[in-house]
Amino acid sequence: MEHLDHLEHLDKDLVDELAQVARETVRDELREQGRKRRRTALLYGASGAVALYAGAAVSAAVGLALATVLPGWAAALVTAALLGAVAALLRKAARPSHPHAPRRVIGGSAPAGPPGGLGLPYPPVPAQPPVPPITPVTPVTPDAGPDAPRRPV
Repeated sequence: MEHLDHLEHLDKDLVDELAQVARETVRDELREQGRKRRRTALLYGASGAVALYAGAAVSAAVGLALATVLPGWAAALVTAALLGAVAALLRKAARPSHPHAPRRVIGGSAPAGPPGGLGLPYPPVPAQPPVPPITPVTPVTPDAGPDAPRRPV
């Protein structure tokens, strides 16, 4: 066994070296992916800014076209109303048609999701609380003892 003791030291060095190579490889791969994602995000941001300016140019063109028929202030007002209507339609289209939250919540508003974080909706709350069934009580006659059987009335 003594002749294998020096191999234990080599195993540790080999494991440390392999771990170092794996760390460097993963670091380089993540760095490369980060560069690609930054470039993609930059291009998306630039396209959003250009689209914003294009929308402003279209709204200015609509306003100028209306200004040939209407006074300038009226053309601007009509253009603003049109843009507001388009924004309202887009906002309505973005909302889900069937919300997952219950419609009626006792004691306030429902949280966004259950406390467990599972994302499952809450069960519906009944309109009225359940009424317990009424059980008839038999009267005790004064001549019967406490151990006497009771009969329903």
